[in-house]
Amino acid sequence: MIRILLVDDHPVVRQGLKGMLVADDLEVVGEAGSGHEAISQAAALKPDVVLMDLRMPEMDGVAATAKIAGTGPRVLVLTTYETDSDILRAVEAGASGYLLKDSTTEDLIGAVRAASRGETVLAPSMVAKVVGQVRTPPLSTREAEVLRLVAKGLSNVEIGRTLFISEATVKTHLLRVFNKLGVSDRTAAVTTAMDRGMLQ
Repeated sequence: MIRILLVDDHPVVRQGLKGMLVADDLEVVGEAGSGHEAISQAAALKPDVVLMDLRMPEMDGVAATAKIAGTGPRVLVLTTYETDSDILRAVEAGASGYLLKDSTTEDLIGAVRAASRGETVLAPSMVAKVVGQVRTPPLSTREAEVLRLVAKGLSNVEIGRTLFISEATVKTHLLRVFNKLGVSDRTAAVTTAMDRGMLQ
């Protein structure tokens, strides 16, 4: 039997999920309406899978996932939006994957079963995007500084003056950024870095 803990700050959503998770091998053993409650419930109930909402008051799903992942239960994130910037953070915090809240009953049950087996579960529409983000090497502090100034519209010469480095060094940093992001120009570098949450 796969024991499930539902975490969402909306009782109606929890009730809806409970209604979907009806199968011989599934049992909803508890519910939580906040991140704090999720942590205590996970410790007390020892579920196999935690279905975790991301957006909650006080403590969000990412923070709760970081506390719960690694203690036994598999955390499966449920989100409303494909573009939710917290998805990657949740996966990095230890989530086994995520699903969109408009998933079918069949997909939800399949995802819970897969998560309980230790498999990674990702909404199909976002697999390529998340994998691309995870595989992107991090920018160095200096590369990020250069890219931030590019985003502000500064030329290579102006960036060099601002950071007290030569124009050639600026170009070297930019080439490394292009290589890491898989792009070929300044505009694409800025937009790609912003899309991936690498540039505020």
